[in-house]
Amino acid sequence: MNAPPAARALWPLPLLAGLLPLVATGVAFRLSLQLELIPACNPFVDGCVSISRAARHDLPNILFRALLLPAAVLQAATWMLCPAWLRSIGGAPDRTLKLVPPLGAAAAVFLVLYGTFLGTEGDGYRWMRRYGVVFYFGFTCICMLAVAGGMHRLVRRRPHERWIGRALVGLCLALPLLGLAHVLLPLVLDRPAMKDVLENVTEWWGGAIFTAFFFCVAWGWRSTRFGARLDGGTG
Repeated sequence: MNAPPAARALWPLPLLAGLLPLVATGVAFRLSLQLELIPACNPFVDGCVSISRAARHDLPNILFRALLLPAAVLQAATWMLCPAWLRSIGGAPDRTLKLVPPLGAAAAVFLVLYGTFLGTEGDGYRWMRRYGVVFYFGFTCICMLAVAGGMHRLVRRRPHERWIGRALVGLCLALPLLGLAHVLLPLVLDRPAMKDVLENVTEWWGGAIFTAFFFCVAWGWRSTRFGARLDGGTG
């Protein structure tokens, strides 16, 4: 009797889903600095430039889009597989988790929309870029909350994997704190230019949190040995 096929590890998928945007942003930022397209600064602190501006022109724009578009596909695949991962480690069927695959696919579509029209001119293109990134951030946040919540509910039954749930929940909590800082700090500092600075800083830190979340999912999939068999099954 033939043995069942071995499961193929899937953790590189969320790893690349987080790594590609990180590399794309880093490469675009460094090249834009070298080409003197943006000022030299620490965008996480100074907020002198947005991610979009750092990747808007010339070679940085080409490389950024070349890496961002496949990353969108990988992120969609990650969200589609997250409910199966949670079920494979004992998670109960959850109505909220059923929303993750369609919302994750929608987030990827808006990320593609943003990346496709980054660097183009015109009001219509500007609208597509702006709402592309807004809906991408929004849908991704919802997916993060759903997956983190599902993992958190499993902690009592799987205490040896408590760190995964804590890491995912901690990253989700960082997002509203970032939003509060974005809203409240201008009231304290009371400087017109601070609005753009905080928007830029928020964008950079929000992207970093998204990347860290995909890394944590990759770590969780690796730790729980989540994989797919050639016959189409997961587990």
